[in-house]
Amino acid sequence: MATVILTCAITGGDDTAGRFPAVPVTPRQIAESAVQACRAGAAIAHIHVRDPATGKPSLDPALYREVVERVRDSGSPVILNLTTGAGARFLPDDAAANTAAAGSNLHPPAQRCAHIAELRPEICTLDMGSLNFGKGALINVPSHIEAIAATIRAAGSKAELEIFDTGHIALARHLIDRGVIEPDPLWQLVLGVPWGAPANPETMLHMRNQLPAGARWAAFGIGRAEFPMLAQAALLGGHVRVGLEDNLYLSHGVPAQSNAQLVDRAVEILRALDIEPAPPDAARRMIGLPQR
Repeated sequence: MATVILTCAITGGDDTAGRFPAVPVTPRQIAESAVQACRAGAAIAHIHVRDPATGKPSLDPALYREVVERVRDSGSPVILNLTTGAGARFLPDDAAANTAAAGSNLHPPAQRCAHIAELRPEICTLDMGSLNFGKGALINVPSHIEAIAATIRAAGSKAELEIFDTGHIALARHLIDRGVIEPDPLWQLVLGVPWGAPANPETMLHMRNQLPAGARWAAFGIGRAEFPMLAQAALLGGHVRVGLEDNLYLSHGVPAQSNAQLVDRAVEILRALDIEPAPPDAARRMIGLPQR
């Protein structure tokens, strides 16, 4: 059988926690969900944290530390992938110049990756550009990307490059050529985010073809595109991702009860294609991480 790495994105940072009880909020809930997702077949858990009191996204390193410690204390072999994407959301004020409106969450690079410097995770994400995002924008200018990339390298973490559109691939290749980003990162193609690259087979194939020869890549779709894009990525030779960060439904009109349930469905689809999800130790070998 072919083998792919399955990532589970545990909670994300969108305003879903109050409306969907399955979305984990506290460090304990996030850690337990990551462990359960691993038992179901996910090799990697992608982690954001939330303010336990409000459910809103947080940058607090103490919350990340608690999640990491709880997962490690559980004995789970899951690979932890911590985000650096939080802290980039911008909504401009409609009347005042150079002013952020309510709902913005812009932070300097040092705050966005303080938890990476402290916790030194095996993998962490690096958003490779700006884009319109819902009613606002995600702002990732080159100087900030370079600053976060430097922290990732100093921490000894593997960078997973988040690619929301084709121009992000061009910038990533430029930064790799300059030595800012390690020469063999992971590439994650993000499809279906309003208003990034659309979730369809043509776009995924086009983006895959822009990657460097031999690149290790994955792709995922948002919302109802989650499972179709999982199958498409696996068939094109990529790795895959599911989770409550990306999609809240098991099927049309049926809310998912847990991240593990989404992983179960992903494993079912992969095995129907004669593709096996890699366990964490095999995933570490596949992406060049040290064995634990």
